[in-house]
Amino acid sequence: MKIHINGKLHDQKQAKVSVFDHGLLYGDGVFEGIRVYNGRIFQLDEHLQRLKKSADAILLSLPRPLPEIGEAIAQTVRANGMREAYVRLLLTRGEGDLGLDMRKCQKGPTLIIIADKIALYPEDFYEKGLALITSSYTQRRADQVPATVKSLNYLLNVLARAEATRAGAQEAILLNDAGLVTECTGDNIFYVSGGRVCTPPTTAGLLEGVTRQVVMELVAQHLSHKVQERDTTPAELARADEIFLTGTGAEVIAGVKLDSRVIGSGKAGPVTKRIIALFRDYARAHGTPIYSDK
Repeated sequence: MKIHINGKLHDQKQAKVSVFDHGLLYGDGVFEGIRVYNGRIFQLDEHLQRLKKSADAILLSLPRPLPEIGEAIAQTVRANGMREAYVRLLLTRGEGDLGLDMRKCQKGPTLIIIADKIALYPEDFYEKGLALITSSYTQRRADQVPATVKSLNYLLNVLARAEATRAGAQEAILLNDAGLVTECTGDNIFYVSGGRVCTPPTTAGLLEGVTRQVVMELVAQHLSHKVQERDTTPAELARADEIFLTGTGAEVIAGVKLDSRVIGSGKAGPVTKRIIALFRDYARAHGTPIYSDK
């Protein structure tokens, strides 16, 4: 595997960063997960714009213009000869010292690009769905580093996901300090109720998901109505006819059990199945070409 670090490609075993990098010492950095389908980078501009917003929010300057970062992603995927890939794009504060002062990171940011495969769930889970729990951990508030920033400090998400694993579930739902549903540890959440497709609003405190936005547009185009963004209580979610999650890694996948309560029929419902099919067709036909045959 070839891994991009600061403009150069390295073999996997030689791909290294300093132990004084503030991304390692403090989780001081941001990241994006990006898919490649059929030799195309999916929603590249949207991912790069979100990277910039996250970087701006933590006072981190980009080391290269966004178009150059996009080309570096394509170069990394080509170097690994891949047409289907999951790209992890990381931007850290860079090498500094053991103190918190970001001014000590004088060598500038570290840009890392990894192109690999990912399969969060076996294919049969897209039919039978996931078990979810409501986490005891509370979503970060807007006066902290908010969920809208895709920060390298994902400890809250890691702990909530571990809580789900201990409960025999695959994902955990985070509530905000008002007790409203925000998102899962690695996915946005949607639900179907009375024929309506709904999702919590970004004002509840959640990441503005790239896949989330694509799904909202597909619903408007093919299901003839807009997704309703509305504040959602856990009780409303538990009464839903269908639940589904969206994210770069998971794509679109059903949630069929919430805190041991069966949702709908207990497997992926008709609306969810329709959206899974629409998303897969759309993803394979759209994106920024990596190879000349595209």
